[in-house]
Amino acid sequence: MERRASTDPAQTAEVVYFDAEGAVVTDPAQAVRGEIVAIGAGGEPRRRTWFRIEEVELRWLPVRESALLLWVLAFLAAVWIISILVLKLT
Repeated sequence: MERRASTDPAQTAEVVYFDAEGAVVTDPAQAVRGEIVAIGAGGEPRRRTWFRIEEVELRWLPVRESALLLWVLAFLAAVWIISILVLKLT
């Protein structure tokens, strides 16, 4: 499904980022949650959207998620290289 762009050229969006302690920050990399407010032509808020970033621990996983993803990436790269070698030799 395709989203249509806003037809109101005067409508803008203001983004406010918050760190883990709730203080307002300007760097999105430090933000763990935030609020996006679409501002209408008259300056009134038209729509608010909230987001929150949480790190989830997978208890069944014996290693960190980032380590698992690196191993998966290495495995896929190895499969890709082996596939290329097999196809070149045949």
